[in-house]
Amino acid sequence: MTSSLAAQKHTPVMLDRCVELLAPALENGGIIIDATLGLGGHSQALLERFQNVTLIGLDRDTNALSLASERLAKYEERFVSVHAVYNELPAALQTVREELGLIGADAELRGVLFDLGVSSMQLDEVERGFAYAQDAPLDMRMDQSQGETAAELLARLDAAALRSLFKRYGDEPLAARYADAIVRARQAEPISRSGALVEILQEATPAKLKNQRHPAKRVFQALRVAVNNELEVLADALPKAMHELAVGGRLVAMAYQSHEDKIVKTEFARATRDTTPAGLPQQLPQFAPEFELLTRGAETASEAEQEINPRSIPVRLRAVTRVRIK
Repeated sequence: MTSSLAAQKHTPVMLDRCVELLAPALENGGIIIDATLGLGGHSQALLERFQNVTLIGLDRDTNALSLASERLAKYEERFVSVHAVYNELPAALQTVREELGLIGADAELRGVLFDLGVSSMQLDEVERGFAYAQDAPLDMRMDQSQGETAAELLARLDAAALRSLFKRYGDEPLAARYADAIVRARQAEPISRSGALVEILQEATPAKLKNQRHPAKRVFQALRVAVNNELEVLADALPKAMHELAVGGRLVAMAYQSHEDKIVKTEFARATRDTTPAGLPQQLPQFAPEFELLTRGAETASEAEQEINPRSIPVRLRAVTRVRIK
């Protein structure tokens, strides 16, 4: 599928719920940051709904930025795209404030949206190497202008490191078996294409397990996460984004795998915890939390949405609002 077709068919996950959660913070304007712009579906809905907000769209994928900017061209006076990883949010925010001359309430960060994981466009572009169902060069970089490819990573790591990677980022029970198979195979020739890697993994999978799940799913996830340093970047980005929020501002995060969701859950728990020292007879205002939860646990997409949009099946949505600044 071409990028233009992907943009036309792209269905934003839990769109109505994201808008609903962010709405109370955006009614009076200010800035919202779509930290994972992608094809701009969520951003378009927010720009249409809130006529006096400025939206900053961040993405490390230059192709995504180009497509989203084209899609959102009619909002050019209120939309700014920035080529950046989302843990660079504070710098991007300050730069846009200065470039647009925003001051006072117009400069307040009122909302942040994180739609994590790999985008529909990246999965649909075969040559990016994200999808194990189609043969392509093993790239997997979200920003193709820099960094190590998945093929280069596979060539560099020894069996122990590969095993650790597959376990840590993919929860792969056959991690050791797959790591050993990859090391043996690359002695004959480099593993440079997704099809070759899939074949190695299939041959290394016990027959009784082959029909239970695709042997490449967790390995490909682990490689993608490692190539893009996704979990470390997320753990760095969340507290930075929350620190920038104005009082009353809201942050919504959608995670698609357990490691992402754990990071979001842990950071939200930290930010919403009262830190009054133990043993005191009452809570002290100076130790009150800066944030409050807007969701009880993680919310999931409705059955109807999951049926229409399979990408929404694994999503776990959490949200917080800032209630004070220390």
